[in-house]
Amino acid sequence: MNISFNFKNFDPSPHLKEYAQTRFEKIGKYTGDSEAELQVNLSVEKIRHMADVILNADNIHVSAYEASEDMYSTIDMVLDKVTAQLRRMNDKARARRRDGTPVSMDVITLSEEPSNAPTIVESDNFVAKPMAVEEAAMQLETFDNYHFLVFRNADTDRVNVIYRQKKDVYGLIDPGF
Repeated sequence: MNISFNFKNFDPSPHLKEYAQTRFEKIGKYTGDSEAELQVNLSVEKIRHMADVILNADNIHVSAYEASEDMYSTIDMVLDKVTAQLRRMNDKARARRRDGTPVSMDVITLSEEPSNAPTIVESDNFVAKPMAVEEAAMQLETFDNYHFLVFRNADTDRVNVIYRQKKDVYGLIDPGF
């Protein structure tokens, strides 16, 4: 993560620079991206010490502003705001991946009568659970009488179908819309 500091209307002490550098490096654990850019603007107007922070990464844009009478406390307060925003974003993304909205589906088994008109023999209703493709393949292995499994892909959050082609060979249908 690249961190750049701008100081306006004051000359920072070496201790303040080191303090700010060590505090803002902690944001790197939330981005996980070495290409992330963090711009920290610190300024002083009379007795107001202000900090303005802008973080840009691949899918992340976070900004925060804080002002107080002490630069050290201003840095701490703006850092708290940024980390709270990043934590909320990560929690929302994790919840979307994990909990995906359940999809209710009807399973219908058709049988062909001599009149060549298909008739419904069996019907079942289930909720597609979010899981990884590998997990769906392992689950399909446990079902001997099923040839396919409908599930919600945890990575893409779309409904997918995994089906058996041959022994230990599976196909995946991903609509990708």
